[in-house]
Amino acid sequence: MPGLGPRNRAWQYRAVPLWVYVVAAAGALFILVPLLGMVAKVNWAQFVPLITSESSLDALLLSLKTAAASTALCIVFGVPLALVLARAQFAGQRILRALILLPLVVPPVVGGLALLYTFGREGLLGKSLTVLGIDVAFSTTAVVMAQAFVALPFLVLSLEGTLRTAGQKYEAVAATLGARPSTVLRRITIPLVLPGLVSGAVLSFARSLGEFGATLTFAGSLQGVTRTLPLEIYLQRETDPDAAVALSFLLIAVAVVVVALTYRTPRLPRPAADAVPETAAA
Repeated sequence: MPGLGPRNRAWQYRAVPLWVYVVAAAGALFILVPLLGMVAKVNWAQFVPLITSESSLDALLLSLKTAAASTALCIVFGVPLALVLARAQFAGQRILRALILLPLVVPPVVGGLALLYTFGREGLLGKSLTVLGIDVAFSTTAVVMAQAFVALPFLVLSLEGTLRTAGQKYEAVAATLGARPSTVLRRITIPLVLPGLVSGAVLSFARSLGEFGATLTFAGSLQGVTRTLPLEIYLQRETDPDAAVALSFLLIAVAVVVVALTYRTPRLPRPAADAVPETAAA
């Protein structure tokens, strides 16, 4: 804070008890030491050949493409869900929120089974789709659906929290000035919570990138079709441990870059009070 003298700054630093730093350091080491242990096992001499094999490149490209597609799907469905949960009030709202966030707490393989018994050839909706000549299970589409199923709650949770924190004063002013709900959403709400939306999308992408259980159960493991990078790592673990370690390091590196984008997202300023009437009039 500007204007704080040395004594005040020192007091502010000591506002966190020393034992908290000790426990925090232990928690950080609990995450970092296993990662360092894995990095120490990387065969750096063969690193490039290991990650550039045909199967590895196929898995990496498929992971990036399906993660991007599932993130887009999360945005399409997640933004309306977050808006309804944060702005509306209706009977059963808490139950709906609990069900939407359920993929956060159940094992991914359970989500894969749910998708399989719904969209598989003998599933609840899969039978009708099969009659129409549409096979969803064990396809690239199944990979995208499995990833979106487990990643959607991350975007909903992040965006709902941002919406509640932002409040509704700007939206209320725009509405009283005659702006339609869609105009308020497009010109006031979305720009106001855009950083939270971007953060949620990045987290959804990262979660999709590392998805394994639901993908394996619902989509299988076909090279170039459904075998994503986590599945490739799992298969290589049995036949080529060096390749599995190298690909694991690659996946971690990509995930670190993606997650780091969350903290580099610029915070957009809130609409100024004198700009609301002009926005609402639009």
